[in-house]
Amino acid sequence: MNIEEITLILPNKIGIERVARECSSSYAKILGFEASKIEDIKTAVTEACLNAIEHGNRGDIKAKVSVNMGFDGRGLIISVRDEGKGILHKVKKPNIDYKIKGLEKIRGFGIFLIENLMDKVSFEKSDENGHIVKMVKYLE
Repeated sequence: MNIEEITLILPNKIGIERVARECSSSYAKILGFEASKIEDIKTAVTEACLNAIEHGNRGDIKAKVSVNMGFDGRGLIISVRDEGKGILHKVKKPNIDYKIKGLEKIRGFGIFLIENLMDKVSFEKSDENGHIVKMVKYLE
């Protein structure tokens, strides 16, 4: 199947990650991914976009989040790029803070989820300002 690359340029606003999630889902369906893999892709794309908005771009409304999707014949390759100066780091363990009365404040699951839901993941500093999360989910 010969499918062109798709690029989304999104405003840096919480909630807009849903556009990338739905686009990646539709693209994966066209490529023939099974439902469980599509759910993994949707979750990973959502987390990567939220990290770009919140941590990479640090909420800067002038910044953008770029999402690029392509298929190399074996797998869906997705890159999420921020334009910010936020620190890109790996969280070793998710942080669960039980200090809130009766509630859990859970942080740090984004990278953990991305790494466990996708087949291949890399985190890079962009040549320009920003960071890139590259993710691959294989069809077979």
